[in-house]
Amino acid sequence: MTDLPTPDQIYGAPHPRETPEIFGHGKVREKIISSFAAGRFHQGWIFAGPKGIGKATLAYQVAGFLLTRPEADGPGLFGDTPDHEMPDYDHPVLTRMRAGSEPGLFILRRPVDEKTGRLKSVISVEEVRKLRNFFGLSAGGNGRRVVIVDAADELNTAAANALLKVLEEPPEMATLILVAHQPSALLPTIRSRCRVETLSPLTDADLERAITQAAPDLAPTREALILGAGSVGATLSLGLQNGADIYQSIVNLMSGMPSFDRSKSLTLSNVSKPDDIALLTNMLEVFLSRMARSVFSRGGVVQQAASGESEVFARLCPTPKAAQAWAEVQLSTLQDLRRGQSVNLDPSALILDTLFKIEKTAAHIIRQDQP
Repeated sequence: MTDLPTPDQIYGAPHPRETPEIFGHGKVREKIISSFAAGRFHQGWIFAGPKGIGKATLAYQVAGFLLTRPEADGPGLFGDTPDHEMPDYDHPVLTRMRAGSEPGLFILRRPVDEKTGRLKSVISVEEVRKLRNFFGLSAGGNGRRVVIVDAADELNTAAANALLKVLEEPPEMATLILVAHQPSALLPTIRSRCRVETLSPLTDADLERAITQAAPDLAPTREALILGAGSVGATLSLGLQNGADIYQSIVNLMSGMPSFDRSKSLTLSNVSKPDDIALLTNMLEVFLSRMARSVFSRGGVVQQAASGESEVFARLCPTPKAAQAWAEVQLSTLQDLRRGQSVNLDPSALILDTLFKIEKTAAHIIRQDQP
């Protein structure tokens, strides 16, 4: 195992491959297992849904299930389980998977740039080409091979096309599982070659159980649970990094719009650590998303995630037209922010630029709403 960072793990939380129990998606897992037992198993799968709800955990569990099936021509090694049962947690294959040393499993994800020591922003075609060596090795165990792509949204165009060729002619007894946070962004031809299983955010009860399993000592605040929106990953990140406090700071800053408090904005943007930058970017995205949706739920009960949040939303997003404007800000400015971070531009300057764009949009909306 390497000490380099991985893009598929929340800092301070267990990796998805180490999660013993899955919550909220048991029925999906059983449907997948049933398709295997019935001989209707696909070689390509897409597990779709919001980030952090357990898609990668399900992918690892399905991979473990496949790699522990009996061999086609007779009993397998290690006392393999029947075709409809999950293996025990201490099964040798699962133990190797948790150690990152199972030869039948390949994880396709963003690599670390050797020059900077940081994660690259995309999965490149060079990473996909490594599958040739993986599939070229002599098959061990039960002869099956599994590839997990986490996340498929991060494939660049060349990498996506290279993966498509694998999906068009997958090797015998090979299975590709694509974790996708935004499946609509994938090539239509990739989607057509896979069976898509859409996972939903967790219920409050399942979310609390999943949090207890991942971080027994963490007691997320009510605000963190609301902002997590059914995502274990998001809720863990908020709880472990005091994300709810960052969100409150954003709400406090926005409460003065369109008069921008320069002191507060400078304080908020004064970040340099990668984890802090990612957290602030995510909280800005959550704020803009919640504000854009707020106008459509005013008739119902809306849980407030920060003091003064509802008043800010009511003033800055009074109409569906304003909601559309904020949705466009969320899409365009945060894309620019992440793109700038990927090429190592000054993060404080990038965040300040994003805040100025938000200020401009707020001023325009308020002017239009005035009689």
